[in-house]
Amino acid sequence: MIPSPRSAQHEPEAPRDLVGIGIGPFNLSLAALAQPLTELDTAFYDQRPAFDWHPGLLIDGATLQVPFLADLVTLADPVSPWTFLNYLRSRDRLFPFYFAERFHIHRAEYAAYCRWVSDHLPGLHFGHRIDAVRWNPHRDLFEVDFTRRPEGGAGAESGEAHGCTYAKNLVLGIGTAPHIPEPLRPLVEAPGVPVIHAADYLEHRERLLTAGHITVIGSGQSGAEVYLDLLRHRPAGREKIHWLARTEAFAPMEYSKLGLEHFTPDYTRYFHALPEPVRDRLVPAQWQLHKGIDADTIAAIHDELYQRTLHGGWPDTVLTPGVHVRTAGRIDRTAIELHLEHVQQGTGTRLTTDAVVLATGYRERPLEPLLAGLDPYVSRDSAGRPHIDDQYRLSLAPAVTGSLYVQNAELHTHGVGTPDLGLAAWRSATILNSLTGKDPYPLPRRTAFTTFGLEDGITEGGDQGKTGALSRVRVP
Repeated sequence: MIPSPRSAQHEPEAPRDLVGIGIGPFNLSLAALAQPLTELDTAFYDQRPAFDWHPGLLIDGATLQVPFLADLVTLADPVSPWTFLNYLRSRDRLFPFYFAERFHIHRAEYAAYCRWVSDHLPGLHFGHRIDAVRWNPHRDLFEVDFTRRPEGGAGAESGEAHGCTYAKNLVLGIGTAPHIPEPLRPLVEAPGVPVIHAADYLEHRERLLTAGHITVIGSGQSGAEVYLDLLRHRPAGREKIHWLARTEAFAPMEYSKLGLEHFTPDYTRYFHALPEPVRDRLVPAQWQLHKGIDADTIAAIHDELYQRTLHGGWPDTVLTPGVHVRTAGRIDRTAIELHLEHVQQGTGTRLTTDAVVLATGYRERPLEPLLAGLDPYVSRDSAGRPHIDDQYRLSLAPAVTGSLYVQNAELHTHGVGTPDLGLAAWRSATILNSLTGKDPYPLPRRTAFTTFGLEDGITEGGDQGKTGALSRVRVP
């Protein structure tokens, strides 16, 4: 069953209880969990014409790195009508899924599920670009300026319209953007030899496959999937692919059961309570928790390479970790020259290639352009980043009585679980519990077997005469 849209009409000048900016999986999760809370009037805006999730990386066979239970709502409300299982039910696909015994679903199937939710969930406004956000102290409301784009995304001369909506509270879910390393930015922006980010891989795949030599840069899951897909589509013995990475190895992602407890609310709370310098040291050191390669993908790459040795010889492909691109340039508009440095050897070389795929990851989109009108009210840390509390609220000046929440913009305060789909429902429920001042979504107090710190709550005050009791002391 799918809920019917609310019938009440919204007055243009009336403030919403919550306005969301951006409709990716995280704000879609929030909208889905907010839908049954009749006391909340919500609206979500996105500049794209419809929901779209990493279309350039929906490679055949690529799977999510989290189980299907990490959908938009299940880990907060398993009886929600917006679960992945209800999506399957609506498509008469429950029994095929049951017999497939698939715990990690295809990425394309997750994207289709999210589109199904976005197509049926009320209160989502696509084709709306948010231009500015400010605080109105006279009305104690946020003002959100937007431009409504006509269907098809035409320009102003074809019917763009400007408007404003008002909100008691906001949530930003503007997501991440593809990261282009500095030495390669001029090449991406120039025409001619293809230098593309993996986010656009499928759009350019046919052109890439015609290139004489291809270089893939990046050692994460996207880099591995792109390399494997190219390898499978190149003739044996004439593959002509380089795969380069800055990391010291093409390393597997940490996927042990206790290792995965770093993606629990328990670890998020622990990380948030750490001092800022400790958090800043931890995040880059934990890259293998979320930037490694799925073990099945590594195995598939090795199997493909091994298969190409069965009749003698080695495949014409080079896999080199520990390398970074110092500079890059074009050669007569027909090729690219990469100047490489091997970190451990301290040596350098030049590589000439006909196409480059940058699997160099994503970075949080900066909040500053959107929040320029709120800048005087925002509290910041020593690095100029917004302070974000344990309820995912920006710390604002007392003059701002509304709350401003963020999703997937809190890596510096909440750690490696920030971009993880498995924490989407829990974070959305936390925001809604905070917003309503109630517990419409009761959340568990404990979610991990690991105790990440020496917490007062283990045994309050300690008991020196009792085995296993802990007392907290200050270390000089």
